[in-house]
Amino acid sequence: MGDLASIVKAYDIRGVVPDQLDEGVAEAVGAAFAKVTGAATILTMHDMRVSSGPLAAAFGRGAAAQGANVVAAGLGSTDMLYYGSGEAGIPGAMVTASHNPPQYNGIKLCRAGARPVGIETGLKDIQDLAERSLPRAPRTGSVTTVDLLPGYADYLRKLVDISAIRPLTVAVDAGNGMAGHTVPKVFEGLPITVIPLYFELDGTFPNHEANPIEPENVLDLQRAVVEHHADIGLAFDGDADRCFVVDEHGELVSPSALTALIATRELAREPGATIIHNLISSRAVPEIIAEHGGIALRTRVGHSFIKAEMARTGAVFGGEHSGHFYFRDFWFADSGMLAALHTLAALGGQARPLSQLMADYARYHASGEINSQVADPARATARVKQAFAGRAGVRVEELDGLTVAAADWWFNLRPSNTEPLLRLNAEASDQAAMAALRDEVLGIVRNEKEI
Repeated sequence: MGDLASIVKAYDIRGVVPDQLDEGVAEAVGAAFAKVTGAATILTMHDMRVSSGPLAAAFGRGAAAQGANVVAAGLGSTDMLYYGSGEAGIPGAMVTASHNPPQYNGIKLCRAGARPVGIETGLKDIQDLAERSLPRAPRTGSVTTVDLLPGYADYLRKLVDISAIRPLTVAVDAGNGMAGHTVPKVFEGLPITVIPLYFELDGTFPNHEANPIEPENVLDLQRAVVEHHADIGLAFDGDADRCFVVDEHGELVSPSALTALIATRELAREPGATIIHNLISSRAVPEIIAEHGGIALRTRVGHSFIKAEMARTGAVFGGEHSGHFYFRDFWFADSGMLAALHTLAALGGQARPLSQLMADYARYHASGEINSQVADPARATARVKQAFAGRAGVRVEELDGLTVAAADWWFNLRPSNTEPLLRLNAEASDQAAMAALRDEVLGIVRNEKEI
């Protein structure tokens, strides 16, 4: 096996099929994963991409060749894999490239109990072993199949009971991804009328990319909500571990507002609990957590940081701007479906429309994430720091990129891990102030304004 450095990322394995990732690579990774974990049994699952089934089977062959028994769960979402890993207490592998275009695929790995595997927690060791030819174990492990969907649906519905909510009409855009497989089972028998968009499993993504963080990919959902007079719209990414929400007017709901909403629900259930949010969440999030008696803890951006902090503190919940929501009672893992159920429970448990409900959690005006391609991200960041650092009442922090804050505004400028990009998130007390702040920072970043 050759050098795998081009496809081993910080949190998973991802590359173009078959040029970078093929069945031989998947088999080698499966063998290495079995060796590193030392597990007697390993769970596999895959999404709907054309290459995913064969890659998952190859991964299983590699693991079995090292003596591990393989439980092949077939089609599922990434959070279903976490459910299976957590419930059975075994490591797992999910073959998916999430929201990436169809030519990509990848492998997400977790240890027993859905504990994440990243470059610093075993993925580098797996890479090193996969690049070598491991001898087969004396005994080849067995391969059995299992259907986790019914158990997964039951488990989620025990965590969030929405059987007694008022009837809701819910438009759901599955993006031809795994939500088309999971939503019908999870919502079965509930007081919900589903307006389905693109539930057909199709890894070529014929309608739009399964990446709802990009505004153009939720346009169909926004139109469907308005056309069908739906109470809410839900959009999932390809492996259905992220969820985005649209209100009854077709307007996107900020993931920060959803974080605050779900936080209040968890605090009502467990007063005084700790809630995690990342440093580009709205200021409203820690304010609302504190107002409801909780402890708000701030982390760097990225699921590895949130999961680690949740495990360290025993936090009951964590939320990110990217549509990832993490739950202690779901093995500290993220679940878009569980976030959706919380939102439906909150909406259906009272009479107001979603826009009015969410107005309680949206206090500031945000820019959203804006990318700028720059030749030298470090130099551009230094220019921004120089421009703001000496101003009265301004605080500068470098926990994750550059964060600059004043009494009624803040912004964060972070470099991409993989591209020559700077990512800007800005927020202020009113729209005009936010726009002025955004434009000033972008002017410096893009070299349009002298300091």
